[in-house]
Amino acid sequence: MYAPERQQEILRLARDGGRVDVVSLAEEFQVTAETIRRDLKALDRAGLLRRVHGGAIPAGRLDFEPDLAERETTAADEKDHIAKAALAELPTEGTMILDAGTTVARLAGAIPLEAELTVVTHSLPIAARLADHPGMQLHLVGGRVRHRTRAAVDAWALRAYGEIRADVLFVAANGFSTGHGLTTPDLAEAAVKRAAMAAARRVVLLADSSKHGQEHFARFGDLSDVDLLITDSGLSPEDTAAIERGGTEVVRA
Repeated sequence: MYAPERQQEILRLARDGGRVDVVSLAEEFQVTAETIRRDLKALDRAGLLRRVHGGAIPAGRLDFEPDLAERETTAADEKDHIAKAALAELPTEGTMILDAGTTVARLAGAIPLEAELTVVTHSLPIAARLADHPGMQLHLVGGRVRHRTRAAVDAWALRAYGEIRADVLFVAANGFSTGHGLTTPDLAEAAVKRAAMAAARRVVLLADSSKHGQEHFARFGDLSDVDLLITDSGLSPEDTAAIERGGTEVVRA
């Protein structure tokens, strides 16, 4: 198990049980007590757990993550504009990865039925939208499915992305900025996003302007790792210029 996956599970255990202790966690995850102490220290620094003698207890507030239905109705018009602009970035008879996210899902819904592409995704909703495309070679990445996002995470998903090379990745983020990079609330999802970015020759970020400047717990890359950001006109010209100075092209749809 990777450290981000283990830390996410530690958070869940702390939330469910009210506290966690080093000895029990070391036995649960088959690692040393020192490894668990490092995990607790990292979570404490992030403000998600508070360390106490022998273990840790939940902090007052865990990073909030809205559910899928709520996110689908947020900035709906902006997401439609972004998805339409993203169609111009589809590879010609090539391969692409579609990350889990409501804006990326809108792109999937806009892909023409006759498109001939190889698509890899770890998102159940996106796979369902593309399953009827006759000319598409669709690959669904497996793993533990997070109920909040309907996305596969953990070791199976990470291993799958380590075995492929795609022309382009369309990735989503809960927050982005030149200072804090690309962030999302969940450590396991961040790990999969990071693996997908490493598997693609070109990275296209689809994110509405309300996410600019937001910072969440799990960081999965720098904004400079993104070749193209497609957002909406709500991103100011000043912020656009700052992002482009870092080497990322910006399209405001």
